[in-house]
Amino acid sequence: MRIQENIPLAPFTTLHVGGPARYFVESHSEHEVSEAVAYAFARKLPLFVLGGGSNLVVSDAGWPGLVLKISLAGVEFEGDIQKMLFHVAAGENWDDFVALTVSKNCSGLECLSGIPGTAGGTPVQNVGAYGQEVSETITRVHALEIATGKTFDISTSDCGFAYRTSRFNTTHQNQFIVLEVSYRLHRNGDPKIDYADLKKFFAAGNSANPTLQQVRDAVRSIRQSKAMLIVEGDEDCRSAGSFFKNPIVSQAEADRVQSLAEKLVPGKALPRYPAANGQVKLAAAWLVEQSGFHKGYSLGPVGISRKHTLAIVNRGGAAANDILALKNEIQKKVFGTWGVSLQPEPVFVGFDRSDDR
Repeated sequence: MRIQENIPLAPFTTLHVGGPARYFVESHSEHEVSEAVAYAFARKLPLFVLGGGSNLVVSDAGWPGLVLKISLAGVEFEGDIQKMLFHVAAGENWDDFVALTVSKNCSGLECLSGIPGTAGGTPVQNVGAYGQEVSETITRVHALEIATGKTFDISTSDCGFAYRTSRFNTTHQNQFIVLEVSYRLHRNGDPKIDYADLKKFFAAGNSANPTLQQVRDAVRSIRQSKAMLIVEGDEDCRSAGSFFKNPIVSQAEADRVQSLAEKLVPGKALPRYPAANGQVKLAAAWLVEQSGFHKGYSLGPVGISRKHTLAIVNRGGAAANDILALKNEIQKKVFGTWGVSLQPEPVFVGFDRSDDR
């Protein structure tokens, strides 16, 4: 195990902000992960586990303890005529893995193409996009329990999956390190094109019966048009993806916001969608836009993407505090206008707990 000191963390994140890690180690095996955890425990160092850095805001002060970068690699698969089971090491690049499943004509993840980060991060946030979520295909999460150093296989039913959440970022936050994830996919299955953007794409004559590869290509194309695909040199891609979750509210609360919208912005219908347990999902992007934050909005060295209202971008030379200032301004204005609290999607590292709300 090679422990490094005072390593800048900004280059490990898609936002390109953040101070140094006091100690830093990169682990390529389960044994090295266990060693790193034991090292931090023995020295009473706060531990942070780093994956792809795509859903992360690191404070300007950095991290005072040990940052453990998960670089476990490898994909194994098995299956029959109908199903294929993929066992994916946590450090595998997510989009590369999705490309592999599509090449093997396995459906279930094609709409999650182009999402940055690693496989190990997908169950933590229950990653989803364009009508699919990883919770629909995950069968098992192999993880190390930090407190005991023991490894466990956690079934889907025990992961506590919900909209953009799981037990790993709620009730058991910072208690497990994901080492491997297993996904069960359909062989020769039809691609999913339920999402409006995809329907519109293929309705334009691109294909009447698209293949999995065509859907993957379409998703990546749509993501790129919204600066949600990492493209080197594109300022609008220097972000943590969608910065705010779509609010899930009660039917009564959705009706209240809709009535308010009819008064404040007549002619601009409030987008609302059915959610679990009779609740309603509101469109965070719409709330942000109708609160005065347009695409391309700037606040010093940070701003909102010119292509995606929910992406806060580093226009160059921004500090983490600049990101925080714009986040706070948006949340304050949206709540003041609509009475709706926007919750951020990224993980906040090295900040006071109140900063990530």
